[in-house]
Amino acid sequence: MSYSHHAHVHAKTRKLFFLDFAVLFIAVWIGSVAYLSVETEQVRLLPDIFRVEVVLFILLQQLILLSLGLYELRLRESSRGIFRRILVAVGLSYFLVDVIVLNIFQFEPFDHYSVALISSISLILLTLFRVIVYDSQWLGFVKRRCIVLGTGERASIIEQRMRRKADRRDFELLGFVAQPGDKERLIRREKVYEFDEEALTSFVIENGVEEVVIACDQRRNTMPMDALFNFKIRGIQITDIIDFIERETGQIAVTLIYPSWVIYSNGFRSSNHFRESVDYFFNAGLALFILLLTWPIILLTALCIYLDDGRKTGASVLYTQERVGENGRVFSIRKFRSMRPDAEKDGARFASENDDRTTRIGHFLRKYRIDELPQLFNILRGDMGFVGPRPERPEFVKKYIGLIPYYAQRHYVKPGLAGWAQLKYPYGSTDEDTLEKVKFDLYYIKHRSIMFDILILIRTLEVIVFGKGR
Repeated sequence: MSYSHHAHVHAKTRKLFFLDFAVLFIAVWIGSVAYLSVETEQVRLLPDIFRVEVVLFILLQQLILLSLGLYELRLRESSRGIFRRILVAVGLSYFLVDVIVLNIFQFEPFDHYSVALISSISLILLTLFRVIVYDSQWLGFVKRRCIVLGTGERASIIEQRMRRKADRRDFELLGFVAQPGDKERLIRREKVYEFDEEALTSFVIENGVEEVVIACDQRRNTMPMDALFNFKIRGIQITDIIDFIERETGQIAVTLIYPSWVIYSNGFRSSNHFRESVDYFFNAGLALFILLLTWPIILLTALCIYLDDGRKTGASVLYTQERVGENGRVFSIRKFRSMRPDAEKDGARFASENDDRTTRIGHFLRKYRIDELPQLFNILRGDMGFVGPRPERPEFVKKYIGLIPYYAQRHYVKPGLAGWAQLKYPYGSTDEDTLEKVKFDLYYIKHRSIMFDILILIRTLEVIVFGKGR
């Protein structure tokens, strides 16, 4: 099975995108019919909505839905949380069209009143549609039926890491099948079966199993090869546990990796001079654009830090640290100071959630990522990009290279201001947290592409809008 970029925008996400487009088109049609009927005092069933402007209006709303995480199928949100995100998305699209677009361009068939009506209808229809999609198996969003071969250490990771309903949106786990190669049985809550090859084959066929996950602790001379061969011939998918976890969680299980998997797996494509040049000009151009937009915020932030405690302590509004970049090269990074001047009097340590070293305005700066703005100059210098693994301090890197498998491989690419690990696992103050973030970093390195970078940047807007920064 190929794990290229379609692993991120897989079939269900594409289907959801096109269905959302249809729902929003219906909202435009209903709103246009209702508005024109009031304006002309007669019902018009076919208003003039088959226009490029309508498509652009709908795609704008969908871009905002994407940036707020609403195309993340494993979104861990309640119905109220999903409604809140849709409300923010519709509100932002209304603001952009009504306040900005309509005042600059002729955007037929919209005017100020019709946009308000269409936005209200979009809010209702999108909310109802998402409830149907997430709480039922309508419209083809049927889960794959799968079983896991193994009940030992490797198999138990699935039980431990995929307990929630949101973790299993794409599959229905029928149970675990004990294997001779298991070191010990560690499955506690899920169904466990003991089958010989004939019984296993009958179970898979009778229950319509579509995928078999291989998670045995020891595979040599212990796996039911004849049964697996028959499954493969029947079109049933056979998936290694590393690939299964990668696909379902968006991370690479570094503790399970064996060298042959790295050698034979797809991905980990090397950069070339052309790609590096395109990356630099894209990042530098975007950095200049953001600097032009945010220079008043930068000046105001510097003033606030100075007035808050800089005037009393004489500390700088910026702080400088050494970080490890691409190929292990050390460079200096600058951020707005969000902690007290004596924050590291007892030595270097990770920032954490609700850190007691944070200043009065420091928490706000970190929550909305304002403290990161000076790093735009690092991007212009070429030390960093907008997207990549977060650069760490040399003392932490030295520690974790010896502690975490494949940790050094995260330095094969340029570090970034935003990243897949920051989106999926925002806090990292312990060794265990660092291990989890490395899994996401390696996933990014394996699958990185310009489109994946753009997806991460759009999703990072969710962090800023909802104040999820640390």
